[in-house]
Amino acid sequence: MSYLTTPTGLTRAPTGPAPLGVGVPGFAHPLLAPTEWAELLRCCRGAGTRGVAPVHWAVLDVANGPGARPDPHCLPAVARLRETGVQVLGHLDTGRGARPFGELISDAHRFLEWYRVDGFWLDRCPTDRTLLPAIRKAATCLRALREDVYLVFAHGSHPCPGYAESADQLVTFAGAWSDYRFSQVAEWTADYPPERFCHLVHGVPRTHLDEALRIARWQGAGTVYLTDRRSAVATGTVGDAWESLPGHWDAFVSRIGTGVSE
Repeated sequence: MSYLTTPTGLTRAPTGPAPLGVGVPGFAHPLLAPTEWAELLRCCRGAGTRGVAPVHWAVLDVANGPGARPDPHCLPAVARLRETGVQVLGHLDTGRGARPFGELISDAHRFLEWYRVDGFWLDRCPTDRTLLPAIRKAATCLRALREDVYLVFAHGSHPCPGYAESADQLVTFAGAWSDYRFSQVAEWTADYPPERFCHLVHGVPRTHLDEALRIARWQGAGTVYLTDRRSAVATGTVGDAWESLPGHWDAFVSRIGTGVSE
């Protein structure tokens, strides 16, 4: 079971079971995954009713970014999602901090112009202190592009605390269930509320959904995505695990919608 190492005098920010919502890190293209997009839309429209989880945001990745031109299949899919009030985030690959600043901002402009996104998902965001100034610069510029832009830094593990000052939410875990169930949470996260953190877990069996949600609540995450799909690559990335609908999608969203007690 996961646990929190907490220094003397610190307590967890949440005082009870944390309210949870769903974050969708990116289904495949609507032509390749029409069922996924249709089910996401159904869930978004039903959010707030009994047994239906709130969807906090969904990531749009046309072609590892916005693509070379507006995609006629993505445009209506995004418009329908935004009509439900769900935030759509454009996928920006930071290359662990190595991607040129100009390319990142150019992609952001295209996402805003073509798809009217509500914010950005900074994929492969670095975690170390030396690259923090570059990410801060990018975040400041992105926030200047439109009012109330929402930024999620997709680190995949705990970064140095300074990143929390520039993001609306940090992805502090993205990986396999076998690692998540024995994971630890960084001490500094106790100073922040659950809505500042997201956990993405693949390979979660249906029989362990309740356990995974208890871990997320205990570790102070406000947004989760749990799938029984597994990564098919061994390159350190797990993006393909998120591209299709979890086999236990209904069980997953209904458990968040009704809550899982501690």
